[in-house]
Amino acid sequence: MKKLYSNKAVIFSLVLPGLLFFLFAILFPICLSIYYSFTQYSGMGTATLIGLNNYKALLHDTKFFVSLRNSLLLAIGFICIQHPIAIVVAATLDKLQGKAEGIFRCIYFIPNVISVAVIAYLWKFIYNPDFGLLNNVLKALGFLGQVNWLSANNAIWSVLVVLIWHGFGWGMLIYYTGIKNIDPVLYEAASIDGATPKTTFLRITLPLMKPVIQVNVTMAIISALKQMETVYLLTNGGPGDRTQFAATYLYQQAFKAFKYGYGNAIGVVFIAICLVVTVLLGKLFQEKEALEVR
Repeated sequence: MKKLYSNKAVIFSLVLPGLLFFLFAILFPICLSIYYSFTQYSGMGTATLIGLNNYKALLHDTKFFVSLRNSLLLAIGFICIQHPIAIVVAATLDKLQGKAEGIFRCIYFIPNVISVAVIAYLWKFIYNPDFGLLNNVLKALGFLGQVNWLSANNAIWSVLVVLIWHGFGWGMLIYYTGIKNIDPVLYEAASIDGATPKTTFLRITLPLMKPVIQVNVTMAIISALKQMETVYLLTNGGPGDRTQFAATYLYQQAFKAFKYGYGNAIGVVFIAICLVVTVLLGKLFQEKEALEVR
């Protein structure tokens, strides 16, 4: 076996499929997108090079900044609301053991296996101002009046609730997997020393979960930037542009307004933001670990 894996031809044949996939499915499309971002192109015909004009236009595009603001709000919602709840739920599930653990794990993950189209139309009915479930529940509790949850003032918050709820299962499952990989001997030693569940969670679980938290937070920010299907089906960016997110705005510019070059410029900015966020989070977590070691 060692001779086999020391053979350069064998190593090359094993690496080649993954390398080809990376080149043609990831690197080549990114390079093509960067090229088209410097052009005026409708998606058909010939592309005309216009230099940095698309990027200059982005600096004055208020709708683009609205979409970035909404994506930022969603990222904050993921990190500050969804993830703290997810990690607590994951830690609680780990303590349940037996059939209850499996049942509740499945229940929390159910929204993630339901079609995005079904989720969007389900919440449309829940938010309906005339016969929606939410207004009927509020009425049963004594709150009078019909609330339009998808109005100009409420739409962005209603959409954020749906997206945070829909993505909860993935975040919880990643944290759950991370907790399962922690050596149970550490918990046993803490229990013998008389540590409370709260102390065990704060002193053992959270510190050992830092690599998982870093990955999950990075994925949450990238996910916030690329949210598209649920928003498109639920509000299509409306009313007006109140629920416009980065990915939906890119889609509208590239495939509805036929500004393919401009849409690619937006895509390049997204890639740059994702790379910067990944690097900054990596450095932030490394600095925290270095401080703790000192």
